[in-house]
Amino acid sequence: MILKMAHREMELGSAQMGTLRDSNAILSDPKALQARMVEDGYLLLRGVQKRETVLATRRFLLENLAENEQIDLNYPLMEGVIKEGARGDFLGGSKQLTRDPLFLNTVESPEIMGFFAHFLEASVLTFDYKWLRVVGNGDFTGAHYDIVYMGRGTQNLYTCWTPLGDLNYDIGPLAILVGSHRGSAYERVRETYGKMDVDRDKVTGWFSSDPYEMLEKFGGQWQTTEFQMGDVLIFGMYTMHASLTNITNRYRLTSDTRYQRADEPVDERWIGENPLAHYSWQEGKTVSMEEARKEWKI
Repeated sequence: MILKMAHREMELGSAQMGTLRDSNAILSDPKALQARMVEDGYLLLRGVQKRETVLATRRFLLENLAENEQIDLNYPLMEGVIKEGARGDFLGGSKQLTRDPLFLNTVESPEIMGFFAHFLEASVLTFDYKWLRVVGNGDFTGAHYDIVYMGRGTQNLYTCWTPLGDLNYDIGPLAILVGSHRGSAYERVRETYGKMDVDRDKVTGWFSSDPYEMLEKFGGQWQTTEFQMGDVLIFGMYTMHASLTNITNRYRLTSDTRYQRADEPVDERWIGENPLAHYSWQEGKTVSMEEARKEWKI
């Protein structure tokens, strides 16, 4: 099966692109989950969230998009078909949506908060700022580490990527670059790019938009899968990830939210009633990733 990733084609089942493995068999064992995270750099968990809760969140978001004339209502609302001329959007700063109980019921559900307390064996917190994405046709996310955006608190911070709909390969699910979080091949990347702070250094955030470049220079394997509502994909700050390209006429609705132990330092940009968020990144003169990588010699 050929998948589109950025502007390249990847063959599923090849040395370059494999399938994510789920960790449901070890879900009851926090030590095994911790060891799996160290080994793989991610945890794929099927059916952790209640499907009906995620479905209610999806309906709430699509109703809002429809009110803003972003949905083609010649089709059923829940299909999320893109209206002609409409585009995807990043809605992380929209408190109207991300602070609404219908959204928080999913990303702060007892199931997901309970999982992180179980996994980290401690009381946990989640950032008040929530990342919400409406991904349109032709859109994708380039390869990056999350640490460059939220690295001022604990390094033991985890992203939980939540599909707010059933996602097949064509709509552009997330992909993990397995092997990118440890080992010598990516050491130079972690020591340069991985030490970056986008607000301080004002460098564009994606490390690469070419999935093959990552493999040819540093090794590893991209892995992805199809998702159902209720599934989540959890990974650490130094796990390189990207997405497949949405080649459909439907929006891909997803959220990526952050969780950590409550007794560890928190990045102040993402907490409080009105989080500061990115205050300098993309303001004024910025440094391209191409320039930065030349300086880092990677």
